Amino acid sequence: MPPKDRSAILNRLSRIEGQVRGIARMLEEDRYCIDVLNQVQAVKAALGKVEEELLKDHAAHCVEEAIRSGDAVDQRRKFDELVTLFGRLRGS
Repeated sequence: MPPKDRSAILNRLSRIEGQVRGIARMLEEDRYCIDVLNQVQAVKAALGKVEEELLKDHAAHCVEEAIRSGDAVDQRRKFDELVTLFGRLRGS
């Protein structure tokens, strides 16, 4: 992963970490349930963006490299990883 992209993802994760701490504070303060749930949804959406960026990077670098290499075993492994990942995503 290029350093610029890695840095952007790490920054996003730091913001998510802050959001999660905020949710914990909201619970400690006995805040209104819908407000807490809205923040949980915001964290889920932010994590979804991280997941999307990581998947794009994996396709653009790891999968592309396997294709370019011509190594059928590596290509199959990368394909199987994606199929497994999408299967888990669909099941959640």
